[in-house]
Amino acid sequence: LQAMSDKEGASEEDWLALRPQEPSPAQCCGSGCKPCIYDVYEKELAQWERAKATQDKSLLMGKKEQSNNSELNPDTFTAFSVSSVEQLTEDTYQYKFELPGNSSLRLSLGQHIVLRGVVDGLEVQRAYTPISPRNAEGYFEVLIKCYEAGLMSQYIKTWKRGDVVFWRGPFGGFPYQPNKHGELLMLASGTGLAPMIPILQSITDDEEDETFVTLVGCFPTFDKIYLKPLLQDLARYWNIRIFYVLSQETSLEKLPWSYQENTYTGHLNEDLMKTIVNSCRRKPFVLICGSSAFNEDMSRYLKAAGIEEDSCFVF
Repeated sequence: LQAMSDKEGASEEDWLALRPQEPSPAQCCGSGCKPCIYDVYEKELAQWERAKATQDKSLLMGKKEQSNNSELNPDTFTAFSVSSVEQLTEDTYQYKFELPGNSSLRLSLGQHIVLRGVVDGLEVQRAYTPISPRNAEGYFEVLIKCYEAGLMSQYIKTWKRGDVVFWRGPFGGFPYQPNKHGELLMLASGTGLAPMIPILQSITDDEEDETFVTLVGCFPTFDKIYLKPLLQDLARYWNIRIFYVLSQETSLEKLPWSYQENTYTGHLNEDLMKTIVNSCRRKPFVLICGSSAFNEDMSRYLKAAGIEEDSCFVF
């Protein structure tokens, strides 16, 4: 009977109401996800067209836009509950999400996940990289910078403990293998620090991984450096060095003495890049994460410092 009712004649208007909505450019994170939101749309559109051609709405029953089983999935958005909100700077927050029992997201290093938000009826999607360790059980954490005029930021700023938000993934990632590279040079601008943290932690957690790491974090001021306690802990390892480049600081004198030796004022320019590359203990493989302008600048400076494109990975 159900099949018969599903096949009963529906008007053109009814079918149009069921047609999947084509994503807007704002919904694509632009990170080369597989599947992309457009891939998901094409799949759902083909499913709708088959159902309409046969006038059988039951063929749409398999369509799942979101899930509540708390298992991350690249095809559908899954509900996760916010367990804590910590403000790190005036515009940057660290959000913690619950996972059932002792489960883990099981991400590969540097992988990102995609958040869905709805603001004023407009759906937007953005990619973020969890900063929690890969083996974190029962939770995951995400570092997010909120922008004054950002659509997604307006949505994120409303989050409080207990709110449910939707993620899908994982996507991308850096195929890191212990001891494959003699030294990693990490160039991070602002929240571009996020994909570097799990890689750093995997190296320090593995006693057999002897990879050297030089992390260069670029921030406007000392107060806007994220995750200082964590970075201080990581810098105590024999194979980890951390430098800071502060574009809006004019003097190092006001900084704590423990930061002065490894901090530069101004911008990470071609000359400073050569200095840092030359200070590496081995020829580095370079990881870059920041704005598109930052990534382009870093690639140019690295080339001038003798580091070719095939020795770089851009998140």
